[in-house]
Amino acid sequence: MYAIFEDGSRQYRVEAGSTVVIDHREAELGQRLELNKVLLLSSGADTLIGRPLVEGARVLAEVVDFPRVKTITQKFRRRKASRRLKGHTQPHVRVKITHILKAGESAS
Repeated sequence: MYAIFEDGSRQYRVEAGSTVVIDHREAELGQRLELNKVLLLSSGADTLIGRPLVEGARVLAEVVDFPRVKTITQKFRRRKASRRLKGHTQPHVRVKITHILKAGESAS
């Protein structure tokens, strides 16, 4: 069983037990998140396609980590004595998918 959900402006294809890195949000380590914007839900031969969303479907996830990536930009103009160094750190949240639920189902 897998699902495709939307978070921010990106779409993610996930299965139960997989990990995915999503946009930053205020959450604590071990906190459970509920992602409601499910676009597609597939379990074997049964596929539910949303128009635009699958009604009542949701993906439950647990916060695992807060990875941060430091990006450095350096501009250099030769023979001009001109250098510029800038840095940016983008925060993310790594979550582990625990359950993919259809409408009316509850997590165990």
